[in-house]
Amino acid sequence: MAKAAEPAAVRERVRAFALGLPGAVEEFPWGESVIKVNKKVFVFLGVGDGSHPPGVTLKLTDPEAHAHALTSPGARPAGYGLGKSGWVRVPLAGPDAPPAELLCDWAEESYRVIAPKKLIAELDGV
Repeated sequence: MAKAAEPAAVRERVRAFALGLPGAVEEFPWGESVIKVNKKVFVFLGVGDGSHPPGVTLKLTDPEAHAHALTSPGARPAGYGLGKSGWVRVPLAGPDAPPAELLCDWAEESYRVIAPKKLIAELDGV
């Protein structure tokens, strides 16, 4: 069985991927890292100082991706009422945590839900 990647390394990989998307910027409201496009959050990375369990929160409106994310151990609809609009909190710790590649796919999906059409076209090379 493959050893699970370190949560901090997975978090950094998702962060780097998300920041590579057109128009993406990182901000730190509430002391947490968030990645935004067009002033709207598409990935919550939480705090990276170890004071909270590592995880990412993404907006997954595609029913298949949303259901798949919720099968991750410990995953749950996001708090503060965000779960009602498709936001899912996915823990990064544990032997069955999703791999970075899958989390990056979900980050792109979240980006596509939030980003303006012109940036999605840029991402798609149109």
